[in-house]
Amino acid sequence: MLFKDIFSKLKSLVNFDSDIKSRLFALGIKETTQLLRNKELLFLLIFPPTIQLCLYGLILSPDVKHVKLGVTDQANILASRELISAITENEVFTIKHYAKSQISLGKQVQQGTVSAGVYIPPEFSRDLHRDKPATVQVLIDGVDAYTAGLASSYISQIIFEYNQKFLINPKPDPITPQVIFLYNPGLKSSWFFVLGVMGVILTFTSSLASSVESIREKDTGTLEQLLMTPASSLEILLAKILPLFILLMGTVLLSLVVAKLLFSIPFRGNLFLFLILSAIYLVIGISIGLLIGTISETKQQAILSGFFVNLPMVILSGAITPLESMPAFFRDLTILNPLRHYNTIIRGIILKGVGIKVLWINILALLIFAAILLAISARRYRSQLS
Repeated sequence: MLFKDIFSKLKSLVNFDSDIKSRLFALGIKETTQLLRNKELLFLLIFPPTIQLCLYGLILSPDVKHVKLGVTDQANILASRELISAITENEVFTIKHYAKSQISLGKQVQQGTVSAGVYIPPEFSRDLHRDKPATVQVLIDGVDAYTAGLASSYISQIIFEYNQKFLINPKPDPITPQVIFLYNPGLKSSWFFVLGVMGVILTFTSSLASSVESIREKDTGTLEQLLMTPASSLEILLAKILPLFILLMGTVLLSLVVAKLLFSIPFRGNLFLFLILSAIYLVIGISIGLLIGTISETKQQAILSGFFVNLPMVILSGAITPLESMPAFFRDLTILNPLRHYNTIIRGIILKGVGIKVLWINILALLIFAAILLAISARRYRSQLS
């Protein structure tokens, strides 16, 4: 019945019912005026998305660089110096201390002065000249397991490549891989994080803004005045949603401009399709905010409830961490998260240039979420006005 009621109202609007059109226009002017007067809301829609997109895109990165390295080189020959140079030339490691002994190097790692240590024993030169395996000891602080794992892999790879220089008759590998990185040839981690943060920002901004706006009359005590107008509850709801929706679409365009200008992220897909699907996701965010507003009594309660709902959505969306790193149960649970589908859509459109043919399952999920959440939130909001 609710969908039929909404459809009939929208149909009457399209047919230019003069009374409904005039009431909706008047309410729309009222809501737009109040939105433009609300400096806090305008600040929320413009400055935080820009600052967060720039900040998180620049800071969040899975790459490890400038790991503090301690060195003890008791061989002190050309080959040992070349090995140290090979370890530090790619900026993954930065030499912070030179230790005189193996014990001193171990203490530096223990105290946290350095995160990794390389010990080259005095017999290093003798073993090389006798064509024997030369031993190099690597000490790594394992407190930060992620950094420790990457540091170990980097050092192992560097030493492997360095070894090839000393092989007299190197044998060709039976299989030689040719690796080509698609869609992000420079492997810029900011491209992954910026687009994920874009979805996070739209989620927080749309839900918080709509929850605060939906509770404004209740919070200020002007709900009775709104109910005295001849407009129906659906007209009041549309007048409250549409101006906010237009402002949020401006936030989408602003985020896109920042991603392009600051991070040089290419846009390879269809801009119109991106905007349409972003509009659908904004409907989901606004619906969540309306639902939060109907169960809250004050603006502060609505904001706290919004964080309670939005944070699990962000964590289970793949926006910041890949879905593949999650346990199987939570990875399957993300199917019920609209932000997960939106992240897949924006990364697919912007970076890969794919369309509906590839993303249809994610688009269908967004449409289902939008229909269900809008119907539930609209029913609760209308019952609140009744």
